Amino acid sequence: MRRRTLLQCAALAGMARPRPGGFKLSVRVEALFPSLTLPQQMAKVAEAGYQAFEFGNWRAADARAITALKHKLGIECACIVGNRGVNPKGMGLCDPAERQAFLAEIGASLDAARSFETTRLVVLSGNRLPGVPHERQHGSIVEGLKRAADLAAARGVTLIVEVVNTLAPVEPLHPQENHLDYYLDHAREAFQIVDEVKSPYVKVLFDIYHVQIMEGNLIETIRANIAHIGHFHVGDVPGRHEPGTGEINYASVFRAIRETGYREFVAMEYVPSRDAMATLAEVRRMI
Repeated sequence: MRRRTLLQCAALAGMARPRPGGFKLSVRVEALFPSLTLPQQMAKVAEAGYQAFEFGNWRAADARAITALKHKLGIECACIVGNRGVNPKGMGLCDPAERQAFLAEIGASLDAARSFETTRLVVLSGNRLPGVPHERQHGSIVEGLKRAADLAAARGVTLIVEVVNTLAPVEPLHPQENHLDYYLDHAREAFQIVDEVKSPYVKVLFDIYHVQIMEGNLIETIRANIAHIGHFHVGDVPGRHEPGTGEINYASVFRAIRETGYREFVAMEYVPSRDAMATLAEVRRMI
């Protein structure tokens, strides 16, 4: 790498500041910087002073190059996505017949987690099965996660199971899609599943945007269940824009998270309504 580029990387690394309020800050890079390449997105995260980045499709990334760059920038890889999309066809959790394909995909993603040097893997339930009793699908998810937890524990990786709303007719991150048939759409069931799996390597990805739409009562739910939460995603309602654009009092939510003693990642996953870097700076000030 040329000397000028090295100096630029060192300068960016120096801009990553100590984590505010006890927890660490991450950015889901595709959401905030959709027109940039992954290396360019990572540089923006470091420039904004955030501690980590996260992204979805690890299969399209060069793990060696990305890991080398993150070391130069002084940031972490907070997590990668373990199965292929919100509805990973043929490898979901709701259908026991898909379990082996699900476990094979999780195994490949655990290998990738080692390459990208992350200890968190996002897991999605997939869509519900029409005509199949709810309790049977719930049981399949629990059994699948127990099997996956054994694989994850051997690697020191935590599976973070995401709650996704089924009410919004459009997914702001992917306007051509929605998640109306997604199974795991309530945090209360996600916490119940984690209780039943009984593994420290399985926790909930508490997406504040999705939970607000489905349930509300954010602060009390977070306080009561923080031991089961392994990651947060941030976006306001409606529209999934930056904090301060909608109905969620994010200053109070961030304060409540901090007061629980939570020390892991709170990740920005929103569609900025204006300059992305300006919104990231405002979130830092809010926290």
